Formats: sequence, C-alpha cells, structure tokens
Amino acid sequence: MAHVKQSIIEVKTDTNCLAHTLIIAIARLTKDLNYESYRKGYKIRPVVRQLLRTTGIDLQNCGGVNEIQKFQDHFTDYKIVQNWT
Repeated sequence: MAHVKQSIIEVKTDTNCLAHTLIIAIARLTKDLNYESYRKGYKIRPVVRQLLRTTGIDLQNCGGVNEIQKFQDHFTDYKIVQNWT
C-alpha cells in the first residue's frame, strides 16, 4: 500500500520505529529541510537517539500506550492520534 498511496510513508528501520515515525511526521509538518533524508532513512538515527535520551524512553521491547503518552508529554505542540482507516 505504501507504494500506491503517496500519503503513506514506509519507515525504514527495524528498531525504534515509533520514534522514527514521530521524527519523520514532525519534520514533514515543520517543513524540515532534512525531511526527505529522514524519510529515506538517512541522518535520522542521531536525532532518534537524542529524542530517546531526552525523553528517557526505552523502546527495546517495542512501544505501547505508556511510551506514546511519554512522547505526547514531550511533544506538547502536537497531538498524537491513531488513525486506522
């Protein structure tokens, strides 16, 4: 589906997917010059590591509701929502 719909972005990582997704989404919203690099999986790992260090979130065992809430507490200018349509 990611190849058919341009609005769907495939996150290119096996670890810390939730953090990668949030960084990419916020980069798109803020028109970050690194958005395309992040989307392709370049330059994003140091940003993700910094985010996880800053928030104290550990995604080694995947992320769940608690981690999403911690990210939401960190990103107060944004609202994290689930959309499964």
